[in-house]
Amino acid sequence: MPIENPSQEQIIDYLKQAKRIAVVGLSAKEDRTSYKIAELLQEYGYEIIPVNPTLVGQEILGEKVYEKLQDIPGQIDIVDIFRRSEFLPEVADEFLKTNAKVFWAQLGLENQEAYDKLKKAGRNAIIMNRCIKIELAKMPK
Repeated sequence: MPIENPSQEQIIDYLKQAKRIAVVGLSAKEDRTSYKIAELLQEYGYEIIPVNPTLVGQEILGEKVYEKLQDIPGQIDIVDIFRRSEFLPEVADEFLKTNAKVFWAQLGLENQEAYDKLKKAGRNAIIMNRCIKIELAKMPK
């Protein structure tokens, strides 16, 4: 089935309900988009959880870095993904092993295989090719 994002109202609702956002592929380099977006999420009051296997044990933006989604204790509301589109099926497999609510692939990222896997597993909160920063700016103040 073709990739179809939730309605704008539903996306805003996900953002309003979320408290903890896992950022997959978060870089420790301050000039990277993933870092800037994670910093912005903190400014909006979200707890961010860095996920980056090459930086495990370090801290990014004052938060402990995890190797994979399954290692994160507690509820994950949104998984915000900064990995190339070809890696999305692998991230979808990890996502399905958690109780995370929303699978969010950043602007420019989408993958039909990952989308189909998530849908088949009954996960319908799938957002692809949308920037969380742009969506946050659309939220009513």
